[in-house]
Amino acid sequence: MTRAGERHGGREPHGLYFAAAPPEGLRDADVVLPAFREGDGAAATSGVGFAAQAVTELRQAGWRVRIDDTWPFRVFDGPVSFSATVEPSERDWFSLCLRLEANGSQFDIAPLVVQLVDSLPVDEQGRLRAGFDLEGHLAGRLFHAELDDGAYLAIDASSFAGFAEAFLEAQGLIGFHRAEAGRLFDLAEALEGCGARWTGGRELLELGARLRALADAPDVAPPAPLRGELRAYQRTGFGWLKALSESGFGGVLADDMGLGKTVQTLALLAHRHLELKVGRPSLLVVPTSLVGNWRREAERFTPGLKVLVLHGPQRRRRFGEIPDRHLVVTTYPLVNRDHEALFAHEYDTAVLDEAQAVKNPAAGVSKRIRDIRARHRLALTGTPLENSLQELWSLYDWLVPGLLGARREFTKNYLTPIEKHGDAARQRMLSTRIKPFLMRRTKEEVAAELPAKTVIDERVPLAGGQAALYESIRTAMDARVREAVAARGLAASRIAILDALLKLRQACCDPGLVKLDAARKVKASAKRTRLLELLESLIAEGRRVLVFSQFVQMLRLLESDIAGRGWDYAMLHGGTRDRDGQVARFQSGAVPLFLISLKAGGTGLNLTAADTVIVYDPWWNPAVERQAMDRAHRIGQDKPVFVYRLIAESTVEAAIQRMQARKQALADALFEGAGSGPLGITDADLDALFAASPSRETGNG
Repeated sequence: MTRAGERHGGREPHGLYFAAAPPEGLRDADVVLPAFREGDGAAATSGVGFAAQAVTELRQAGWRVRIDDTWPFRVFDGPVSFSATVEPSERDWFSLCLRLEANGSQFDIAPLVVQLVDSLPVDEQGRLRAGFDLEGHLAGRLFHAELDDGAYLAIDASSFAGFAEAFLEAQGLIGFHRAEAGRLFDLAEALEGCGARWTGGRELLELGARLRALADAPDVAPPAPLRGELRAYQRTGFGWLKALSESGFGGVLADDMGLGKTVQTLALLAHRHLELKVGRPSLLVVPTSLVGNWRREAERFTPGLKVLVLHGPQRRRRFGEIPDRHLVVTTYPLVNRDHEALFAHEYDTAVLDEAQAVKNPAAGVSKRIRDIRARHRLALTGTPLENSLQELWSLYDWLVPGLLGARREFTKNYLTPIEKHGDAARQRMLSTRIKPFLMRRTKEEVAAELPAKTVIDERVPLAGGQAALYESIRTAMDARVREAVAARGLAASRIAILDALLKLRQACCDPGLVKLDAARKVKASAKRTRLLELLESLIAEGRRVLVFSQFVQMLRLLESDIAGRGWDYAMLHGGTRDRDGQVARFQSGAVPLFLISLKAGGTGLNLTAADTVIVYDPWWNPAVERQAMDRAHRIGQDKPVFVYRLIAESTVEAAIQRMQARKQALADALFEGAGSGPLGITDADLDALFAASPSRETGNG
C-alpha cells in the first residue's frame, strides 16, 4: 500500500499533497483525499483540478482510486457545446455572448476568453508573436464552473485556443456598435470555424456583410448624367460612396488634396438625384471661399442637377425653393444664421466640404450641424486629423453618432492612452473602428502620372537687430509661459502658450508684425530679404509663383515690396471681394505672382498654372502646409512643382518643424496602421519651443 503523501514515480500529482494516513474503513484504497471546508475557493479549485486531471492520470498509471460519496467535487464528464449570439444592451449597441452549455447549464465565457487574449504576447500589429505556441501555453490551465445539479465542469483552457485567436483578430470585441457589424461578421465566421454555432442576430450579420464589402469598393461605371471621364481611382471612390450611401452610415472621403473629391461627390449626387430620382434635396455646407468653385464644378460635371446657392444678402428670398432643388449649397457661417430655415427640411445626403471646419466639438457650428436631418452623411477633407484625436471624435460623432462613445469616454479610452502614452493597442482598436467609414488615397498611390514635387527647406539665420528683438521676446515669453504653467498646469495654459508662440513667429517673419516700441526701430528682416531675392530669380526664369503666409499683414508688407519693383501680382485674403477674378488673373497667365493667406486660400483652389510654391512662415500642422503645396501639385498639373519653405534658423520655427513629424505620425498611425510612441505636447516640448539660440546663449549673436 502506498501511503498518501508519498510521491508517485518521483513526482507530485499536480502539486497536491494528501492526508498523512487514511481514515479507518478506507484502507482498501491506494489514495485518500482530505476533507475540504465548505466555501474554501482555493480548495475548490484544487479539488476540481485533481478530480478532473490527476485522478485520470493516476488510474492510467495503475493506481486504484475510489471517490467517496462525501467528496464534494463531482466532475461532469459528459458532452459540452458552444454557441454564439448577440443581445441588445442600449441604443445601437450590442453585447456578444459566447455560451458554453453542459448538462443543461449555460455560461458566457466571452469575458474569460478576452482575459486569456489580454495575457498573450503580441507584436506591434496586435498579432500573436511569431513562433508562439498558443495551445501549449494554455494547456494545463483549467476552466471549471459549478453546474445547476451541483457537479463541476472542468475543461482544459487549450480548448479555447481557437476562440482566443478569433477574439485576438477581432481585438476583444464584446460590446460593439451597430456600425461595427462588419467586424462582428468576421468574428462570427471565425467562431463557427471553432465549433461555436451562431444563433440569432442574422440581420446584424447581413449588415456586417455589406459593411465588410466596403473594403473592396468596386471600380463602378460613373452615372450616365455625369459629364466627363472619371479616373480609375475616382470610379472606385464613387463605388465606395454609393455603397456607403446604401448602407445608411456616414463616412469620410479623405483623399489627398487635388485628387478630385468634388467630382466623386457630384457623381454620387447625380446618381441619387438624376438616376434614382430621390424625393428629397441634398445639403452641401462649404467654406465661404468655395461657393464659387462648387457652382462651377456642378455646372461643368452635372449640369442636370438643379443647384440652389444660398449666399449673399438676397438668399432669404430663396428659402422657399429648397424642396424643389436637387442640391442646396450653404456655408459654415450661414449655418448658424439660417439654421431654422435650412433644418426645417429633411435631406437625402448631407455633405460637409473641408470638414475640418467642425473639428472643434465646442464650436457653435459643430453643435449646430447635429440638427441636420439627413438619410446619409458625408464628410470631405484631405486632413481628417490635424492636431488631436478630439477632431476625429467631433467628425465621427456627426457621421456615425455613438460609434466612438461620448466625448469624455473617448478621451479616457482613446485620446489620453494614444496621445499621452503611445498605446498601440488602443490605436489599432480606434483605427479598426473607423476604417469601414473612411476612404483615403494619397497622390503617390493613385496619381503616379503627376509630375515630381521637390520640397526645399531653406534655413534663414536672423542677425543684428532682428536677432536681438527675437531674443528679448523669447526671454519675456518663456518667463510668462513658465509662470502660467506653474499656476494653472500645462493643459490650462493653452491660451498663454499659443499667444507666446504667435509673438515669436511674428518676430521671425518681420519686425513690422510685432506691436512693440522696440520693434519699430528694427528695419532689417532676414526672411523678407531672402524672399525678394528668390522672387528676383524665379520671375527672371519665367516661373509662376504662389506665396503663402498665415499673416495678412505680412502679405501687405510683401505687396509693397513687389509693387515697388514693378512686378504684376494677384492677391487673395479674407478681405478680397473679387476672389474669382484674382484666381482667373493668375490662372490665365496675366500675372506671375499670387500672394495668398492661409485662411482664404489654403483649401479648395485649383492653381495648376503655378510651378513654384513658397511657404513664408511654417505652420504648426504639416497637413496645413500640404494643403498650400497642393494648390499647385494636383490633378491637371503637367509641370514639376518646387516648394520652398523659409525657416528662421535656431528659432521657434525650427522647433515647430521638428515637432511636425509627431503630428504626421499620429495621422499615419491612425489611417495607415503605422507608428507608435507618445504623442502630444509635453514639458520637454516647451523647453524646445522657447529655447535660446546656441549662438545667442554664448553672446555671439
